[in-house]
Amino acid sequence: MDGAEFSQLKAFVAVCDERAFGRAAKRLAISPSSLSRTVRALESRLGIRLLNRTTRSVGLTEAGSILYDRLKPMMVGMDEAVSAVGSHQSEPKGVVRVNLPSMAAQIALLPRLRQFRLAYPDVRLDLVIDNDITDVVAAGFDAGVRIGGQISRDMIAARITRDLRMAVVGSPSYFADRPPPQAPVDLKNHLCLTYKWKSTGALYPWRFDGVDGVIDVDVENVLTINDTELLLLAAREGLGLAYLIEDLVEPLVERRELMRVLKPFCKVFPGFYLYYSERSHMAASVRAFIDFMKVKDI
Repeated sequence: MDGAEFSQLKAFVAVCDERAFGRAAKRLAISPSSLSRTVRALESRLGIRLLNRTTRSVGLTEAGSILYDRLKPMMVGMDEAVSAVGSHQSEPKGVVRVNLPSMAAQIALLPRLRQFRLAYPDVRLDLVIDNDITDVVAAGFDAGVRIGGQISRDMIAARITRDLRMAVVGSPSYFADRPPPQAPVDLKNHLCLTYKWKSTGALYPWRFDGVDGVIDVDVENVLTINDTELLLLAAREGLGLAYLIEDLVEPLVERRELMRVLKPFCKVFPGFYLYYSERSHMAASVRAFIDFMKVKDI
């Protein structure tokens, strides 16, 4: 069905609803003569009279009645569908799908979700934990969360955390018979637990700040895991040293379940950003989520 055919059917339904060309023309914002020509074009295309016209009234023929009874529910359904989509544009409601790593969920989102739910009770969040670098547009997500330096340049990014810092931690049991490292080079004498990206097999680099610049240490990886929570658990169990975001390990360090080492050498890096493809024609629910999660003051 092309645009002209749809316009003819819409005009026919309007005349049937109003039982008058004048009122129907006003409803469609066209002239009565134009409306009359449109309906006649429909009758000509179908090869059958649909309406009986007099100077005072408009009635349906049997064929017109059959067509109207079939078309009316479909027209109502289309109007309701358009209205529903329009409400998503103007009012924050519906589902927002976000792809993010587990660390971002723990550090950046979960502490703020209760307030977001209170502010926008009609918005439902679908958070998909994904520690790999996923094409959020191709996968059908509204937005993603990644560390600043890992975001493609063709995406729009909004900061949702301050800058973060890495931390090297181990359990008291691990250090019971080992001296803590005093410099990054000392890590070569320790057992290390390293994050490994599932999609590429690449290992997260143990990178530090030194007097003469960046220090990359090729550590002895006794265990690689593609899950930060399991990495943290392994460190707590005394299996080795883990290199994780400071905010993630601080509560355990404060409770003395973990010991932190090499703090002066640990790098600060860009925090987490919420990123998305474009802002035009964005659903109100997605716009509300982005604006709420943005860091207002750095």
